[in-house]
Order: sequence, then C-alpha cells, then structure tokens
Amino acid sequence: MTLSEGGQIYVEHTLECIERVERFAYQDRNTFMLSDLVQDAVVRNLQTLSESSRRLSDEVKNTRSHIDWRAIAGFRNVLVHDCMGLDLETIWLVIENDLPALKDALNAMQADR
Repeated sequence: MTLSEGGQIYVEHTLECIERVERFAYQDRNTFMLSDLVQDAVVRNLQTLSESSRRLSDEVKNTRSHIDWRAIAGFRNVLVHDCMGLDLETIWLVIENDLPALKDALNAMQADR
C-alpha cells in the first residue's frame, strides 16, 4: 500500500508533531510536570497529531493494524474536551509508551511509499 500525496502530507505532519513533543517533553518528566508552558505545547501538538492521524484513510491505517488508531482519535477528544481535568500522568504515559510505536509506524509508512 502506497501513500497518496494527501496521505503523505498527514503522515509528515503527524511526525512533525511527534518531533515537537519529543523536543518539549523528553527533557525529563519533572520538566513536563512542573512547566505549564511545556504542558501546553505538548497538549497542543498531541491534539494536532491526533487530528492529522484521523485523516489517514482506513486502507492506510490497516497497513499498521498494531496501532490503535481509534484510541488516538479518542485521546484527541479527551485533550480537547477535558481541558479542566487533564491527567498529566496519563499524558506522560502516552508520551513515553505510545508515541515511539506511532513514530515507528509512520516512518515505516513513509519508507513503503
């Protein structure tokens, strides 16, 4: 399965957001937990990457079925609609545990084209 030009744009955009999150948050957990500036930047980029990933076709997403695409879309809704009650621990776990697999999948999609 090759990416269409439109699909490629969303993959690249999602990867850019992941790279920004890495830059902002991967300094260390304490920086993330103590800095509202870092938190705001990370949350905004997680929202944006979630929205971009939703725009990938089901056919493209099915090539990487180990990624929980529905959870990514759902996470965006949590970030947008639960702004008064964001769970920073959960966000940190997503950064640590889920973003690396998503990044690998997106890089593999680019390599397949």
